[in-house]
Amino acid sequence: MTTISGAVGTGATTTATSAAATSSGNSKLDKDTFLKLLVAQMRYQDPSNPTDTSAFMSQTAQFTEVERMEELVKQQGELLAAQLQLSASSLVGKTVGYTGPDGTDAVGVVTSASFGSTPTLRVGNTDVPLSSVKEVTSAAPGGTESTEGK
Repeated sequence: MTTISGAVGTGATTTATSAAATSSGNSKLDKDTFLKLLVAQMRYQDPSNPTDTSAFMSQTAQFTEVERMEELVKQQGELLAAQLQLSASSLVGKTVGYTGPDGTDAVGVVTSASFGSTPTLRVGNTDVPLSSVKEVTSAAPGGTESTEGK
């Protein structure tokens, strides 16, 4: 965690710390907390001994880096979701082996794919999460029934 150094009065530290605890729910410090601490530091610095400019620039650069990393994590999550949707849609018409809701192995032809919080395949009358698929083969001619307990 990056610390903000410099001359900060006790009142500022208490205010910033309580604001940090309130905004983060005592679980983590985020970019809003960082900004509150930075503003408190600037507001309560000693005018005769101001904060070092290079330290301020370093802290600002670190803050920008954290923001960019958060955006990268968000974009990676979106990319993963798109890849899972593509994977699920490419299984339509294929025969899949999967673990059924009762824990037994089953086989059937995928007739559709749906995209909610996680991709789900429709096999016969069963909705199968993509994560339950264990095997994929070419569709058997003329069959869309699922066989459980195989």
